[in-house]
Amino acid sequence: MPMSDTTSTSSTGTPTSPAGVGWFSALANPTRFLALSGRIVPVLAVLSVLVLVIGLYLSFAAPEDYQQGSTVQIMYIHVPFAWLSMMCWGVMSLAALGTLVWRHPLADVSLKAAAPIGLVFTGLALATGSIWGKPMWGTWWVWDARLTSVFVLFLMYLGIIALTRAIDDASRAAKAAAIITLVGAINLPIIKFSVDWWNTLHQPAAVFRLDGPTIDPSMLWPLLIMAVGFTLLFFTLHLTAIRTEIWRRRVQAMQRIAARRAEGRTR
Repeated sequence: MPMSDTTSTSSTGTPTSPAGVGWFSALANPTRFLALSGRIVPVLAVLSVLVLVIGLYLSFAAPEDYQQGSTVQIMYIHVPFAWLSMMCWGVMSLAALGTLVWRHPLADVSLKAAAPIGLVFTGLALATGSIWGKPMWGTWWVWDARLTSVFVLFLMYLGIIALTRAIDDASRAAKAAAIITLVGAINLPIIKFSVDWWNTLHQPAAVFRLDGPTIDPSMLWPLLIMAVGFTLLFFTLHLTAIRTEIWRRRVQAMQRIAARRAEGRTR
């Protein structure tokens, strides 16, 4: 990743961003990020567990749907998984802009760390959707617009992960992953509006609508609480993965230095 003359190389093996002010520039320092995230992660972890426990309790206590019966309970985990599968790609898109536009040294770390988490959430969204769809549609899978576009998102996550691991040059891998991520963001509005643009089996949006939610409050509140809980869990996992990647790069940098020193002594 090309940098200006005012940049330097951090202990993670990645160049630091130009001098600036504010939290955005402050977090360009990996040591500061590790210190701050080390305090935030435990708090997020505790909050995510508490919110999810409350959400699960309210979900089981919520009334059954008059058409779907008890199978509607799957909604309380399926919908948050689906939301987070898209949100995670949105986070990766912001990280891609950070790599290409702002040249933030931790942007590519954030993108690489988020991809496996997004892959898991997307896979869980597809799995729970199939389980929910079997009693409702009579089949595990249909190639309608919503399901197909989410499956494409799943493949996109796999592609990003494979790309970042296939290219040895970290700067080339970061730039290529950032470009593909931004191009892949086109799929997000397709997923969101697929049920409106095409005739699909998947039910239309019931929460985020211009005329307000159509779901009953007794079901809406448990759903929103579960969504908040899983969102907190995502950020907990994401920050932890970023921290792990920073330490991994530091270890690699130290190994390269040790190898060069050993090579110098043998000459």
